[in-house]
Amino acid sequence: MRRTGQKLLKFDRKLDVRFVAGVDEAGRGPMAGPLVVAGVLLDLDCLREHRARPFTYLNDSKQLTSAQREELFGAVVSCAEQVVVRVIPPSDIDRHGLHRSNLEGLRAMLRALTPPAEACLVDGFRLGPSAPEHTAVIDGDTKSAAIAAASVVAKVTRDRVMRRMDALYPHYGFSSHVGYITPAHSAIVRKRGPSPIHRRSWRARCYAERERIQGA
Repeated sequence: MRRTGQKLLKFDRKLDVRFVAGVDEAGRGPMAGPLVVAGVLLDLDCLREHRARPFTYLNDSKQLTSAQREELFGAVVSCAEQVVVRVIPPSDIDRHGLHRSNLEGLRAMLRALTPPAEACLVDGFRLGPSAPEHTAVIDGDTKSAAIAAASVVAKVTRDRVMRRMDALYPHYGFSSHVGYITPAHSAIVRKRGPSPIHRRSWRARCYAERERIQGA
């Protein structure tokens, strides 16, 4: 496991402010389950020397194992000045569209952190003039500590939600694929139909095949 935390904190310190907010999301790609957006506010004056040690292995959540993400989730919650999360249900995604839901969720996270945030960083997306002033950072979850922390919070929160959904809808295997498309996931949807937490707007091929069979 690489010691990436200091490099990410160095990126944020170059902004030359005390309070840095980072926002990111998890769950754009799945065909089932919510989209989760998260924001993390870091007080960089409090994250020096030994106080920053819990962030030693902070990284983009996709670069971490599930166990590493859980450990870093605890570190973020204990070290951050503020953590905010919004869980956007599949029904909202179907009603408003994935991209629109994502952008509005990210805007809401920045609004919740500003003030005291003096610099706001977003992983990849420009959020438009209605959002607080911000900077879109391409691949920001591999560059900024605040964005990486938000990516960990969003991913861990979403995975926990999907494990709960597995208990409600045990036939779909949500605890293993957390709603992403896999051959086994597609097969069970073709067999049983989509669950109440599947995104109808996703229009996965497995939905279409089931509808074609039923209409034959």
